[in-house]
Amino acid sequence: MNQPEERCLVNSTLDIISGKWKMMILFQLMSESTLRFSELKKRIPGITQRVLTKQLRELEQEDIIERRIYPEIPPRVEYSVTEYGRTLQPILTLLHEWGESHLIRKGQRDSVEPEST
Repeated sequence: MNQPEERCLVNSTLDIISGKWKMMILFQLMSESTLRFSELKKRIPGITQRVLTKQLRELEQEDIIERRIYPEIPPRVEYSVTEYGRTLQPILTLLHEWGESHLIRKGQRDSVEPEST
């Protein structure tokens, strides 16, 4: 990592999970086995339908989440984290824990609603 010719591979991870919503989407999907689109939207206040759709598609393209369509009328669509996507769980857990510690350090922990990891 100290050699200048080595590329920082943190960017490859950030390219996949960065953005305002992707980690929140993953955090919600990792807490449940599957969620429908409407359930995800309810759990992530402030996200628009358009943005949620775009973020889900990007995560699906990277094989982080799986989209399953059931042949029903109306069609039922469920999202879940792939086995490969689950390898991000330790990273998300550490980010969550760091965020909590940071808020406590800044004296702001009480102003944040508790979430499950």
